[in-house]
Formats: sequence, structure tokens, C-alpha cells
Amino acid sequence: MGPGGEDVAGSLASAGLSVVGVESHLVGGECPYYGCIPSKMIIRAADLLAEARRVNAMSGTAVVTPDYSIVADRIRDEATDDWDDTVAVDRFTGKGGTFVRGRGALDGAGRVRVGDDVYVATLGVVLATGTSPALPPVEGLAEARPWTNRDVFKIRSLPSSLTIMGGGAIGLELAQALSRFGTKVTVIEAADRVLAPEEPESSALVARVLSAEGVTIITGQAAVGVRRDGQVMVELADGSSVTSDELLVAAGRAPNVRGIGLDTVGLDESARPTFTVDDRMRVQGVSRLWAVGDITGRGSFTHMAVYEAGIAVDDILGVAHPRSAQTHAVSRVTFTDPEVGSVGLTEAQARAAGLNVRVGVADSSTSSRGWLHGAGNEGLMKLVEDADRGVLVGASSVGPRGGDVLGLFNLAVHASVPVAELRSMIYAYPTFYRGALDALAALA
Repeated sequence: MGPGGEDVAGSLASAGLSVVGVESHLVGGECPYYGCIPSKMIIRAADLLAEARRVNAMSGTAVVTPDYSIVADRIRDEATDDWDDTVAVDRFTGKGGTFVRGRGALDGAGRVRVGDDVYVATLGVVLATGTSPALPPVEGLAEARPWTNRDVFKIRSLPSSLTIMGGGAIGLELAQALSRFGTKVTVIEAADRVLAPEEPESSALVARVLSAEGVTIITGQAAVGVRRDGQVMVELADGSSVTSDELLVAAGRAPNVRGIGLDTVGLDESARPTFTVDDRMRVQGVSRLWAVGDITGRGSFTHMAVYEAGIAVDDILGVAHPRSAQTHAVSRVTFTDPEVGSVGLTEAQARAAGLNVRVGVADSSTSSRGWLHGAGNEGLMKLVEDADRGVLVGASSVGPRGGDVLGLFNLAVHASVPVAELRSMIYAYPTFYRGALDALAALA
């Protein structure tokens, strides 16, 4: 009953079906309690600190005194109700659904067992079990009691120093935000660059900004050992080490597929992928079974879970013109400052797919709006075109409001808008999105 499961269950219950929703922890899942919402509250507060510090360079004099307790209170009171899902449960049951608190497992086709109770579904079962924080197999890591996203959003005060294992979106968002509140942050990334799924230009720009703000970034070094003795020491492959008050592991997520009875419907929980879904979110090879959200492997994002939920609902209800899943224009945003928005294929992915690629890159800070913005204007736009079709297959928008500017490119990739059409549009002046003209002009 995370974002995808809650959406499926609520929509079907509203349509008049008899629906049982099963959740062992919190209805709503990671996003409202341990992810999207609390993290953006921290980021919003940290961005305000950064903006206040930019006053001295542009508009006067400002003195900033961070107070993390205000953010902690807001997370507890406004975002999570002190990690109580009563409101979400009532929302579901108010639509006519039946809520069961417990851990569910398939018990054959169309059957789910929760403890000693078995629920039999006429239409079928939807799996939406999500993912959990992954702990890399590093000696001493588990014994060192590191934080994961389940822990960091519950803290009331910040440590003086923090090591973050993982230089992906979650790791970098929190690294920058907590650093702006005064914590000395070190990021360790085993890959040769942070934000590895993004374009190299995006990775380099964000790393440069965070480093200038005082975040230490170590790349190309895997952690080989962890020891807690008062502080936490992380040993690296090159023999060096990093010591800090606390350690946060943000090194990926593991799908929650073990112990949910997949074997009772002929699936192997140890296989990778464990199962595949078609364009209606039906699990292949199993009748009356759908899956949505992170476990489908199509993008671990709340918006993907909700998108897939809508498709499953259409199929289950048998609507006249059902939607079908399309994955050529999956979008994502890393909410660092600057924000990193991207959609579709990277340049490397497009070339690996054998496309005739043209690429355009433009410096957003030198656009009219970027120049006017001044302090904090770092950014870029990168477009990836399938030259044979004359359409964009991927794009990145990095900068202030980068995630919002991405909307233009998201539509272009999703709808295969011709590049010639994009060039012919009227772009309001002076806006951040007008910088797209520079990237379009650079396509070569």
C-alpha cells in the first residue's frame, strides 16, 4: 500500500469493487514518510539558507543562523503525523475498501494469506511491495548500525559530521542539504562519478557545485570495511579512511520479493528479474496477477508507481479504451541545487541502441534568465536527438527549477515532437526554459 498500491486499491474501491488492501507498515509507503516529502522539506529549508547567504553578493547583507529543529518539527507534524498512517487508512476505508494490517503472501492464484487468514480474489491480485534500503556487503557495515532513509528523517538534531555511502540522487540531495545546515559531509561513491545514471556533464556540474559548498566527494573508491568505536570509520579500497559521527547508507534499494509467496504461482523469487510485466502491468506467465511500482523494474519513482497503477486499474476494470504502459519517456529529477531533470535516453544509451545521434549542449547560466539570476545560476541543457527521425529521444535540464523546465522536454520526448517544431515555437522572454533555444541551436 505504497503510492502505487494505495492508488490501485483506492481507485478500485471507488469504482465499487470489493477490495482488500494489505500493509505491514505505513499506508503511503516510503514517499510520504521516509522519502519524497520529508526530503523535500529538508531541501526547501536548506535552499532558503543558501539563498539568504547569496544576499551578500547581490542585494545587501544577511546573517543566517540555521536551526534544524524547525525542519524536524515540520517533518513530524506536517508530513508524517509522527509516522502515523491513520489518515491514509481512513481515506482508503472511506472509499469502501477493507484494510488489513499485516504481511501478505500469495497462496496460489488469486489467493493472499495474511497470518492465519486467506483472502480469495475473483478478479485477481496486485503486487505493489516496493523496495527496501540495500546494505552493501561491506565488512562490519551492519554491526556499525548505519542510518538509512528510514532513520535519517527521524533525527531531531544533526551530527557534526556525516559520511554518506552512495553518490546517487538520495545521497547527493541529503549531502548538500545537511551541509547547508552546518554538518561536515563526505560522500563516498564506488563508481567513477556521482549521479552515474545521468549525463556526465550533469554529474560533473553537480559535483563541482557541491565541492564548492564544502562537501567532500570521493569517487572510484569502494568501501571495504566499517567500524564504529564512538565515531564511525569507513575504510576504502585504496587504504585511506573517512571518520565521522554518523554514517548514512544511500547505496540503492532491494526489491521486496522474498517471502511473498511467488513460488505458489510458479515464480522464482531468486531469479533476476523475478518476473516481467506487459504493457497492461500483468505479470507474465501468471493469470490474474498484476504488479506496479518499484518491483516492476521500470523506475523507482513515485510518479512511475502511480502511472502504472492507473494502467492496472484500467485493465482490471476492463475500460473501453485502456491505457498501455510506455517507457520511452520516463522522467526523473534530483532535487539538488541546481536541480537535475532528465527524461528518456542519455547520449550513451542512445548510441548503444544504434541510433544516429545528434547532441546539443548549452550553458544555462549564460542564457538571458541565467545571467539575470546571478548567484546560484549554474546549469546546462543537453538534448539527444534521433537524427533519422528528427525527434528528441532524451534530454537533461540542470539549473534553477531544472525539474520544472524538464516539462518541455518530457512532452517533446513522450509525443515525439519534431525538433523543427520545437525550433518554431515562441518561448517567453526572459525565462529559464527559453534556454532550450540555445540547446536546439547546438544540435550537431
